[in-house]
Amino acid sequence: MTNPILQDFITLTKTGLYCSYGNFYLDPQEAVEHAVISHAHGDHAVSGNHFVYCTKATQHFMQHRYKKFAAVEFKIKAYHEQFELNGVKISFYPAGHILGSAMVLMEYKDIRYLYTGDYKLEADVTCEPIEFVQAEVLITETTFADPTVSHPAAVEEIKKLNHIESNIMLGAYALGKSQRLISLMSQHCPDKKILVHHSIMPFVQIYEQLGISLGNYQVYDRKIMKQQLQGNVYLVPPMVFNSYIRAINVVRVFATGWKYLQQGNGHSLYISDHVDWNGIIQTIAQVKPKEVWTLHGDGKQLQAHFKDQLTVKILN
Repeated sequence: MTNPILQDFITLTKTGLYCSYGNFYLDPQEAVEHAVISHAHGDHAVSGNHFVYCTKATQHFMQHRYKKFAAVEFKIKAYHEQFELNGVKISFYPAGHILGSAMVLMEYKDIRYLYTGDYKLEADVTCEPIEFVQAEVLITETTFADPTVSHPAAVEEIKKLNHIESNIMLGAYALGKSQRLISLMSQHCPDKKILVHHSIMPFVQIYEQLGISLGNYQVYDRKIMKQQLQGNVYLVPPMVFNSYIRAINVVRVFATGWKYLQQGNGHSLYISDHVDWNGIIQTIAQVKPKEVWTLHGDGKQLQAHFKDQLTVKILN
């Protein structure tokens, strides 16, 4: 007889996703004793946890951002390496989101629960490609779980920059998105000079230390932008992008999958590191779950889509 799916295997608390059976948290929002962290973005990886279980790349990014407060002790795990917390068997699989990002497979009483963290299916040479694994329960992000949302191909989007003669101020998240953009521009915008904001450079250097070659770029030099009014792309983090709202002699572009963040800019650049609707549907087909539990977004449209076919439970 097959063991039942435990409906309380993962519960959403004010501290984050908690597994009482293993006494650990997934991507906690507050410091905890045992934190299993999917990737190093700040909304998933906070400082101050005691034991942090994560990939090597995630450790490096967290140590850069939080210094000595990153964790009391890191427990670094390779992809596919199984470890155990209080009887729950855990292993990481590449999530395709950013370098070192992981989906977390948890096995307990012969039932497999797969937590995706953030993930994408699209090809990206700057991180490990997603690996699908089958599970009875898929716990998925639903950032863009809307049938009307379909992300365009990143290569076609980045080629838009070739048609902009003026200098470009390109806004992007410092970790993951920026490195992907540097690589895409190096490959597909060969006539552009890529200038990188100093706050992004440490993450770029960690990527390269971990064996990811990003292409041609240099640290931002104000003289270049002043003397050359065409052909330069100044890559900046969101805070800088938003603070220079009236920047002159540049076309403002922000790389994101969110439509509202494209408004008011000179051009749109729809490059997302999250799955769109079709990506989620494809993931469900690959994982073959009996139940889907949703997080980080609105799962109602998935519920409607799979009505009478598959149980969809909204955790958030």
